[in-house]
Amino acid sequence: MDIYGIINKIYSMPEASINKLVASLSTEVYPKGFRILEAGKIERNVFFIKKGIVRAYVLVDGKELTFWIGREGDTIVSLKSYVNNQCGYETVELMENSVLYVLERNDLYELFKEDIHIANWGRKFAELEFLQTEERLISLLFSTATERYVALLKDNSDLLQRIPLECLASYLGITPVSLSRIRAKMKQIR
Repeated sequence: MDIYGIINKIYSMPEASINKLVASLSTEVYPKGFRILEAGKIERNVFFIKKGIVRAYVLVDGKELTFWIGREGDTIVSLKSYVNNQCGYETVELMENSVLYVLERNDLYELFKEDIHIANWGRKFAELEFLQTEERLISLLFSTATERYVALLKDNSDLLQRIPLECLASYLGITPVSLSRIRAKMKQIR
């Protein structure tokens, strides 16, 4: 996805402000399996996904629990590092060869001081991240596994081809066996 589209998806700004923000970015290519963020480390960059798909996970009792999946147009950020300059709890792994736009957090903070439009863009970015987290939490708490799977199919059906099923099961908050049962039941209904 084009960086201008990503920026404007978060919050529209005057062209001069967008150009100032874009001038601070670099473009990097990373291989499948590369870990963009590592648990226990402070991340000093914010990443925007031009091409590829990623997952964020935490280790619990030796198991990787996927709690977020990002794709073209999404932002990769360790909010704990971004907000508090503290070590993040998550690992973010590329699930495909990927192209990312990279923005150093310190450069972004300087832009916040210089340009009110970019500062407002940053505020809107934080608000959207909070809203997405809230929506995800509500989904996990108040919908069934089948309802979550149906929503995934409706909104992101291509993930079935792009992400291993065990990662999708974890993302849905269920076991791979439960996901297989739900998928089998859905095929019978069709």
